[in-house]
Amino acid sequence: MSKTLSILFAGESWFTHTLHVKGFDSFEECSYGEGGDHLILALRGAGIDVTYFPNHIANRDFPMTRKEIDKFDVVILSDIGANTLLLPRKSFNEAQRTPNRLDLIRDYVHDGGGFLMIGGYLTFQGIQAKGNWAGTAVDAILPVKLQYTDDRSEHPEGITPAVVNAQHSIVQGLPAWPHILGYNRAALRPDSDLVVTVGDDPLVAVREVGKGRTGVFSSDCGPHWGPPEFINWEGYPLFWANLVHWLAKK
Repeated sequence: MSKTLSILFAGESWFTHTLHVKGFDSFEECSYGEGGDHLILALRGAGIDVTYFPNHIANRDFPMTRKEIDKFDVVILSDIGANTLLLPRKSFNEAQRTPNRLDLIRDYVHDGGGFLMIGGYLTFQGIQAKGNWAGTAVDAILPVKLQYTDDRSEHPEGITPAVVNAQHSIVQGLPAWPHILGYNRAALRPDSDLVVTVGDDPLVAVREVGKGRTGVFSSDCGPHWGPPEFINWEGYPLFWANLVHWLAKK
């Protein structure tokens, strides 16, 4: 019997603090949200085991050692800034030395792990460049080279991806792609394979790095860049299952 794929998925969560002003009076509202439900459901529906760390949990619980991270076939980061992994509480609040978890991801991939970065406002470089991934050890292993400025390409009118490598296993069996509402711009590295484009930029690209593999999906896995037409797309579950199986060499 083949081993079930094991995925570590981190990010895709937020807290919102809203001030309501109504004439002379005002009140505050706080809420918590997660945006990875559609992806997690798709992967688990394909028989893949998913361990999920929201952003505030990832800061504390994302692996610090090779023993911890090597339990997973693929690591996925989505809408999570580099500082969340670089600055755990012990380092930021208590001034203690802690492992550099971006270096850990790089070494994990070079030794055979799979890694996927999904786009958003805090991955790639993101809004106001606050994702802060450019120039890091993770940037160095990606199929694309990140830019240092705000890299968002917003398309409220909708923009439709185009498959440029129909023979790749990642896109096998997929129906026509629906539109998306935006993505992160980045430049394809010369040793990477481009699978799907959006506008003039990579949407899906992959790369062999040492003994491992990396990939990017430069838009959202859910709202807001992923509209209902995308998250309810007939090909949505198969696309993600194909992608993580390729990254895991399964």
